[in-house]
Amino acid sequence: MKLIRWTCIASAAFALSACIVAPVGPGYGAPAGVVYVAPTYAIPGPGYVWSYHGSYGWGWRHPSYGWHRGWR
Repeated sequence: MKLIRWTCIASAAFALSACIVAPVGPGYGAPAGVVYVAPTYAIPGPGYVWSYHGSYGWGWRHPSYGWHRGWR
């Protein structure tokens, strides 16, 4: 009985800690005529949004930390 209880608690904690963020689809964050490219790697952390950069293309951007992997 204890094992079942701890398994349920662990499962609930894992389910609540997992964060799935859908990338921004075509037409959001990109100028007209820009082709949407899906992310090639997982979101680097909470708060990042898949967005378009005028010089570098698509990438993860955080409102406080800026572009992931050093884009400016």
